[in-house]
Amino acid sequence: MIKRYIALNMSVLIIHPQDPSTNFLKPIYATIQNKTVITGGISKTELKELIRNHDRIIMLGHGTPNGLLSVGQFPIVSSYVIDSSFSELLSTKTDNIYIWCHANFFVNEHRLKGFFSGMFISESDETFYCDLWDVDLKVIEESNKSFVSAVAKYIDEPLHILYKNVINEYGVLEKTNPIAKYNMERLYFNDQKVNSFNLRYGCRT
Repeated sequence: MIKRYIALNMSVLIIHPQDPSTNFLKPIYATIQNKTVITGGISKTELKELIRNHDRIIMLGHGTPNGLLSVGQFPIVSSYVIDSSFSELLSTKTDNIYIWCHANFFVNEHRLKGFFSGMFISESDETFYCDLWDVDLKVIEESNKSFVSAVAKYIDEPLHILYKNVINEYGVLEKTNPIAKYNMERLYFNDQKVNSFNLRYGCRT
């Protein structure tokens, strides 16, 4: 109960660039009580100040190994709202969440800590990129819903507990859903204090 109490009283910054294709991720942070949600419209300087003043940073959306894409929602020259210029600041936080395609490269390169994804299929176009063919849209939607539901359920828990339970609950679907199986193999947890990087899987892209 003490750990949950601490988590509920954390100040949480959500960085989720506005994009209809990633709206399915919103339930992840819907029940968080002490949160600030940023979907666009601020500068990198302003965003860095917000990061400094929050305990946990949750970053969601589309991205690449270089960072989280801004998808045109921020008044910046770069294509990225989160990039290498944020790495030193993010390294001061140990409880972050990075959910975008190939976030593992970004996290590993900058020696960051948290719960994060590798390549993550959430749309039909991405199945071809990942050599998964003839996958029905309903299968992708089922995977998205199951993943988000599991993360949202444990979002107030310490990350090692969140990770373990997401693996257990989302993992049930991997037996019947090829998208869930693919994504499951690309979910990671890294807490360098206890050397628990990727407790279940090797580092796949």
